[in-house]
Amino acid sequence: MSTRILPVVGDADAARSITTLLSQLPDAEPAAPVGDSTSLIDTLARLAAESIDELPEVVLVHERIGPVPALELIREVALRFPAVGVILVSTDASPGLFAAAMDSGARGLVGLPLSYEELAQRVQAAAAWSVGVRRHLGQGADVFTGPGGTVVTVSGAKGGVGTTMVAVQLALAARASGMNTALADLDLQAGDIASYLDVQFRRSIVDLASIQDISPRVLQDAVYIHPSGIGMLLAPGEGERGEEVNERSVRQIVSALRNRYEVVVVDCGTQMNSANAAAIEMADTSLLLTTPDVVSVRAAKRMVRLWDRLQIRKAEETMIVVNRHMRNTEIQPPLIERITSTRVARVTIPANFKELQAAVDAGRMQDLESKSTVKQAMWGLAGELGLVKTPEGGEKNSKFK
Repeated sequence: MSTRILPVVGDADAARSITTLLSQLPDAEPAAPVGDSTSLIDTLARLAAESIDELPEVVLVHERIGPVPALELIREVALRFPAVGVILVSTDASPGLFAAAMDSGARGLVGLPLSYEELAQRVQAAAAWSVGVRRHLGQGADVFTGPGGTVVTVSGAKGGVGTTMVAVQLALAARASGMNTALADLDLQAGDIASYLDVQFRRSIVDLASIQDISPRVLQDAVYIHPSGIGMLLAPGEGERGEEVNERSVRQIVSALRNRYEVVVVDCGTQMNSANAAAIEMADTSLLLTTPDVVSVRAAKRMVRLWDRLQIRKAEETMIVVNRHMRNTEIQPPLIERITSTRVARVTIPANFKELQAAVDAGRMQDLESKSTVKQAMWGLAGELGLVKTPEGGEKNSKFK
């Protein structure tokens, strides 16, 4: 039986060297290298969607891969694709790095420069482990093997454009259609999700920030289950504690949520930091809210350019959502699309705060009336994003009409 090996190497010279040596291993079937962490996750997700048997037995991760650091990438692969054996390739073969790699879920560490004997031994061990896991999965074990849930981040071009309201309603729409849904508040200094849904809970996302390995039990203890059925991971009550949440912890938290829920909606607020930037980078869909006025559209363009400069997300991978839309305004969605060089959602949210005021003031957005045009638009947006289940007949649930 041949062993399928997927190298993950950003440097072209290193990729050629590794591929050449892999081709010399007995029964090895090396694939073309992928050059970054995003391509790796996309490739594995596509293969896993077809069948677990389509996944490579072994993935080799080079130490200088990016934009996600090697150990964080290994952790994400181990969480989302547990039937794949991951090996770290590094110039540092110290016991400290070996222990860190094992803690992240790697099945081995190979030092640079590569040794044929060491590489063959590590690949053989990782492949044997992978085959054993797949045999176990084939016997009907309840182990997560798919590409994971859908992660949607919601950010605001500026303050006051309705970011939290939209995030909350997207999560409510997904849950109402039967999707297992989580709602995370990464507006770390001024998060208002708890206020919008009338929640008081002593735990927050900060409680997960220092944990190295977030198990399902640990995650469950930090998540508040709302009466609507949504799992809520709240922002800290003391805004200064938001500094305890960093990029590494967010990557781990989002991976754990994705592994547990079908839909994960993340409110990223309007202020950019390393924590919510990591969530936006990891998301399947990133929404940027704006209102149809000059100041907000300029802010949206500025944010899109910021994401692009920092290599967080490309403009063409960002979706603009227009809130408080009016037909008679001069700034319409096609113009916003041209200005920001992004896609604009087909669904626009109308300007009708009177429909929202009672629910907002009461802090019970879950009680917003179904006949509200604003709610219908936001739930329609959830449908456009694929966050709601539809009956086998193909027509949308009447809740979304």
